[in-house]
Amino acid sequence: MLYSKPLEKLINALNKLPGIGPKTAQRLAFYILRSSPEEARDLSASIINAKENLRYCSVCGSITEKDPCAFCTSAERDPGTICIIEQPQDIFVIEKTRGYKGTYHVLMGALSPLDGVGPDDLRINGLIERLKKGGVKEVILATNPNVEGEATALYLAKALKPFQLKLTRLAHGIPMGGDIEYADEMTLAMALEGRTRVTDDKE
Repeated sequence: MLYSKPLEKLINALNKLPGIGPKTAQRLAFYILRSSPEEARDLSASIINAKENLRYCSVCGSITEKDPCAFCTSAERDPGTICIIEQPQDIFVIEKTRGYKGTYHVLMGALSPLDGVGPDDLRINGLIERLKKGGVKEVILATNPNVEGEATALYLAKALKPFQLKLTRLAHGIPMGGDIEYADEMTLAMALEGRTRVTDDKE
């Protein structure tokens, strides 16, 4: 036996985390063993506390302590605009821009037939129910710019067409400071498709 059972169990548990391979799991395990008992207990307590006290908002699907969440109940948010995203963590990325003041709807994934993920596996029905209540003027499709994300956006565009809403898609293209020669074909194609007109303010 290479490791004692407690250490082997810790490494295996860490290895199950996304993005954590066997070597990284091993390094983390030995780091935890080197830490003080207080640090280890704090880490353990934080995990348990998050698991027991956090939940998904019944309205938008964001991570929250109180249901409905702050995004859905805040008077400072515009309920007439819904930004559709794939995962709850996408909310925090958008919020960092400080430029969006609407609400959200988390799909909990994207369409992927090869992985067995269809429309019924996503929170699309919940979105439809929200739209049926009225008051929503714009829906922003903020799914990821990959094959699954684009397929999901196209599906939603068709599904939401009867509501006659303003349907928009996040612009994709070459990032600021980037060089065209380093852009992949899909990014460059999206940049060309989403090109904007250049005007002179003096006109």
